Amino acid sequence: MKSETKKIIKIALPMMVLGLLLGWLLFGGSTTNKQEEHHNHSSEVSEETIWTCSMHPQIRQKEPGNCPICGMDLIPLESNSNSDLDPMAISMSKTALELANVSTEIVGKTNPVKLIKLNGKIEADERSVYSQSSHIPGRIERLMVNFTGEYINKGQIIAYIYSPDLVTAQEELFEARKVVETQPQFFNAAKEKLRNWKLSDKQIAQILQSGTVSEQLPIHSDVSGYVTQKMVNLGDYVNKGKALYQIANLSSVWGLFDIYETDMPWIKKGDEVAFTVPSLPGETFTGKIAYIDPVINPQTRVAKARIEIKNVDFRLKPEMFASGTVEAKLPLTSKAIVIPKSAVMWTGERSVVYVKNESSKEVSFVLRDVILGPSLGNSFVVKDGLREGEEIAVNGTFSIDAAAQLEGKPSMMNPEGGPAMTGHNHGGMNMGGSKEIKGVDHSKMNMSKTTGEDKKDQNSISERINTTELFRTQLKKVFYTYLKLKDALVNDDSSKASGYAKEMSLAMRNVDMKQLTDKNAHDQWMTISKEISKSATAISETLDVEKQRNYFKNMSGLISKGIKLFGVNQKVYEQFCPMADNNKGAYWLSITKEIKNPYLGKAMLTCGEVKDEIH
Repeated sequence: MKSETKKIIKIALPMMVLGLLLGWLLFGGSTTNKQEEHHNHSSEVSEETIWTCSMHPQIRQKEPGNCPICGMDLIPLESNSNSDLDPMAISMSKTALELANVSTEIVGKTNPVKLIKLNGKIEADERSVYSQSSHIPGRIERLMVNFTGEYINKGQIIAYIYSPDLVTAQEELFEARKVVETQPQFFNAAKEKLRNWKLSDKQIAQILQSGTVSEQLPIHSDVSGYVTQKMVNLGDYVNKGKALYQIANLSSVWGLFDIYETDMPWIKKGDEVAFTVPSLPGETFTGKIAYIDPVINPQTRVAKARIEIKNVDFRLKPEMFASGTVEAKLPLTSKAIVIPKSAVMWTGERSVVYVKNESSKEVSFVLRDVILGPSLGNSFVVKDGLREGEEIAVNGTFSIDAAAQLEGKPSMMNPEGGPAMTGHNHGGMNMGGSKEIKGVDHSKMNMSKTTGEDKKDQNSISERINTTELFRTQLKKVFYTYLKLKDALVNDDSSKASGYAKEMSLAMRNVDMKQLTDKNAHDQWMTISKEISKSATAISETLDVEKQRNYFKNMSGLISKGIKLFGVNQKVYEQFCPMADNNKGAYWLSITKEIKNPYLGKAMLTCGEVKDEIH
C-alpha cells in the first residue's frame, strides 16, 4: 500500500511543477505585457491632456501654465468632455432643452417679402368731381336741390333763375323771327345768343312756340352724381359762371394711404394694396397703386399713395378710414437668408444668434454675431453671419444665454466670455482678501448658490473694503437710482424703467474712481462698474419689460456685490423669488422688508422672501 502511495506522489509532484511552469509562461508574461500596454496607454492619455482656464474656458493649451488672460493656473480639461465640442459652446441636456422651451429651425433662403402696413382714407375721385355753374347772370328764384348728399341725374332741373338779360334776348328772338325770310342771319344770331347761355335747341323751340317771354329759365344738371357742396341759397344773385353745386360721381373712388419716409424705398407704382374699412368688417378690398406723391409733406413726413377702386354699389364713402397692407418684394438679385425675429438677441450694438451643434452624445449652442438687413415684419434678412443649412435656436434663446453666462462662456452681454457676474457666483475672483482656490472650476463651483441656499458660505467669500466716505456717498446715489428702476419694474412700467436706467448710467459716470487708492479696490470696482453700465445701457435701449428684467437680474447681482464690498451706510435687504426667471430664481435689493417683486410685477407682486441683510 505504501509503495503505491509513493509511486503516486512521484508522478504527481513533477506534474504539479510542470503545470506551474506552463502557467507562468502562458499568463505571467502576458500580465507584464498588459501592464506595459496600460502604462503606455496612460502615457499617451497624459500626453494628450488639454489644459484650460476655469474663468476663460475658450483657452486650451497642451501644457500646464497660467491663463494668458487672467493669470490663473490652468486646470486639466474634464475627461468626460467631448473632445469635439467647441470650447465656446454651451451644452444642454434634452431635459434642459425641454424645460427652457428651446426650439430650433434650419436656416434657409427665400425671396424676402416685407409686409408694410398703411393707414389712409377713402376720398372721391378728383376727376369725377364737377362744379355745376350758372351760365347766365341773374337771381335764384327757385332751388330744386336743397341739401348736400342728394343724388341728381344728368339733365335734371336743379334751379330756376330770373335774368333781365334773358328777357331781352327772348324779345330779340321774336323780332328776328319776323324778318327771318329777308334777313335770316339776324334770326340765327338771336338763337346763337341763347345757345351761348347753354339753352338747348329744344328750349329755344319751346320759347318760339309759346310766343311769350319767359321770365324764369330752368338750369339743368350737366352730370349725374351726389351733391357734395351747396353754394347758393334762394334769392342769391349770381354772375355768369358762378358755381351753384359741387357734384361728385362716386362710382369710382380713391384710397389715399400714407407712406412713411422709411418705407418709401420698398413701395412702387403697381404694387397691390389689400385694405379693410371698419364699417365693413370681414371684407377685404384690393387695388393697385396708380400714383405716389413726388414730394413728402414737410409737417407729417409722409407721401400719399393713391389706388383707384370701382365703387359700383356705393358702399365705400369718402372720409372712411382704411387700413392696408403691401407685400413689398425687396430689390435683391437673389434669394436671401431670412430668420425669425425671436431668434435674434439685440444689445444695441450687436445682433447675435445661437447656432446649434448636435452629436450622438449631446446638443450644444455657439454664440454667433450676425449682420441684419431689412426687417420683414416678424423676421429679418441676414446679410452676413449665417449660412444656408445651419440650425439656430428660435425660441428659448435667453435661457441658453443665461446658461452660457453661468458657465463663463461667450454670451450676449459678455462676448469675450468669463465668469458670470451675478453677485452670488464670484467666479473665483479674489474678493477683498479671500483666498483663491486654485485648480477648481470656479465657473461651476457656486452655481447652486443662485437657488438661495448656503447664503452664509456665499457671503463669506467677500469682505468689506475700506474706502472714503465720498465714494460711499456716490455709490449710494447709484443704489437709490437702482431702487427707482426696481419700482418701475414692479409697476410693469417699461418706459420709466428705461428713463431710470439712463439716470443710473449718469450716476455711474459721477462715481469718482480716484477715491479708490487701494489697487484691489480699484480693480474690483473697475470690473463691477463696467458690467453695471452695460446692463443700464441695455435696459435704457429697450421698452420690452421682459428684456429689461433679464438685464436687471444681472445688474442686481453687481449692485449687491458692490454694496458688500464698499458699503453705502444703509441697511439693505437682499430678497429672492424662486419663481422668477422661468422658475430659476432671481435676487434683488430693497431698503424695506416688504416684498415687491420686480421680476413678476403685478402678476405676483408679493412672491419672494428676505434672504440676507447687508449692513
